[in-house]
Amino acid sequence: MSDENDDEDLNPILDAIDAAEEIPDPLDGLVEKSAEDPGAAFMPEVLERLVSLKKEDRAAFEALRARLKKAGCRVTALDEAMAEETGDGGRGPTQADILIELAGAAELFHSADGTAFADLMINDHRETWPVRTKGFRRWLARQFFEETGGAPSSEALQSSLNVFEAKAHFDGPERAVFIRVGGLDGRLYLDLGDEAWRAVEIDATGWRVIDNPPVRFRRAAGMQPLAAPVSGGSVGTLRAFLNVQSDQDFVLVVAWALAVLRNRGPYPALVLSGEQGSAKSTFSAILRALLDPNTAPLRALPREDRDLFIAASNGHVLAFDNVSGLPAWISDTLCRLATGGGFAVRQLYTDQDEVLFDAARPVILNGIEDIVTRPDLADRSVFLTLEPIPEDRRRPEAELWAAFEVERPRILGVLLDAVVEGLRRLPDTHLPKLPRMADFALWATACETALWPAGTFWSAYCGNRDEAVEGVIDADPVAAAVRALVQARTEWTGTASELLGALAELAGERVAKSKTWPDSPRALAGRLRRAATFLRKIGIDIGFEREGRARTRIIHITTTGQPASPERRAPQPSAPSADSAKVISGNGLATP
Repeated sequence: MSDENDDEDLNPILDAIDAAEEIPDPLDGLVEKSAEDPGAAFMPEVLERLVSLKKEDRAAFEALRARLKKAGCRVTALDEAMAEETGDGGRGPTQADILIELAGAAELFHSADGTAFADLMINDHRETWPVRTKGFRRWLARQFFEETGGAPSSEALQSSLNVFEAKAHFDGPERAVFIRVGGLDGRLYLDLGDEAWRAVEIDATGWRVIDNPPVRFRRAAGMQPLAAPVSGGSVGTLRAFLNVQSDQDFVLVVAWALAVLRNRGPYPALVLSGEQGSAKSTFSAILRALLDPNTAPLRALPREDRDLFIAASNGHVLAFDNVSGLPAWISDTLCRLATGGGFAVRQLYTDQDEVLFDAARPVILNGIEDIVTRPDLADRSVFLTLEPIPEDRRRPEAELWAAFEVERPRILGVLLDAVVEGLRRLPDTHLPKLPRMADFALWATACETALWPAGTFWSAYCGNRDEAVEGVIDADPVAAAVRALVQARTEWTGTASELLGALAELAGERVAKSKTWPDSPRALAGRLRRAATFLRKIGIDIGFEREGRARTRIIHITTTGQPASPERRAPQPSAPSADSAKVISGNGLATP
């Protein structure tokens, strides 16, 4: 009997719970209701629920508020009503609240490194800006002015940016963001850099200029527009603006340019050397203007990793002018930049936060002397030696650039034609052997039949590699001494200390006492390992072993007298004279 009474006592409580569960959320269907009745959001139960949502989930509240505004709700009056509901005197929304509301039209997302971005629709085109840049802040300030007639305070702007950054990171999707060249689903996209944010879309069927490309591009300070490409050009037109000495050199320059138009590396460093008057700077600036124009086309070498990181983050092509020498650290960094190895630098004014960079960039280096002497970077480079231009062949700078501006759209167009060919032929392209920069060589080979007969690039590249090997060995006193050591004998075995003495005798006292000479057997071993790749290419093998009970480190040097992997040299035509310049054909090569 008591159990039945207990059940009867519980029934009212259970009925109340069931009734509470059946009470609908006042926010359900609120947007649709507000479209029919602008006062729907001002009902007491709705206001109470909105205040609660704003406290519990600010991002969800802001999203709902933006939808209510689109539905016709007077959101400023709604803010005032909510303020009265919370008893704050009806002061209305703060500047930060207004800024957050105004940015509701922006689509927030983040990149792989955590950087917050916003997609903005401006004048019927999409622009993409990092949240922490002037571009986004200017847009936000303009929206605020149009809404209120005033300017937001720095504190309000900073507070709203903090919210946008958090929403982009936690609520927004992750997307890839490119600078100048991007890729998606087998297509390449080239940012024209114009005010309409147009891009060139390239696939195996052709290329075309499009609005609102599917990939996101970032506009860095200093970026300038590319020439809108035009079909019907000739690659030979480019040669008239470059002081190239041979067909081989021109083929390699064009191959490098075609690599620049690809969204991923590796990218060989283009190394230009020559005495004063050989137009090295103009050569570099022409290529930069053609492929990635910038208000500062040429730069001095950076003094530390941070400066190089900033340059690589804000430009697709890096061009360094009048280089007199490469410190070991920058040579190593350029190696990683050529092939895409990542590196990190510490953020300013912090002890823990790092900025990460993991991408490849095309690089141009020019200087009077032999710039690249370390084998690792030399193996990732294309070398050109420029000859002085005779006075009777010189052109005024203004005249040269005016002529180039006329031809720039057609030159870019013919390069894009070759990129189309590359996308079509790359899956079926093969090489006799794969060099260090295998992907670059395969890409250039796939593209070349749009411009030249098959095999033209490979012949030129192999010839350039052979010359690079000889040049690096000549520039390295240790490698040169090893080469001299094996000229009279086919084998040498001994310790690093013994080898250091033997090589010092061959190099001579002046070289052995210079700063370029290793100061210890251990330093010698490191230099030998660095030079081993290029020495092997001329038939000299270096091996390291430990022998005997004492495990003494022994160095073995052997030679066959022939290159281990002979490469097919390219023909070496001489530079065309002023009289012979007329025989350069439409593909840029000298006619027989």
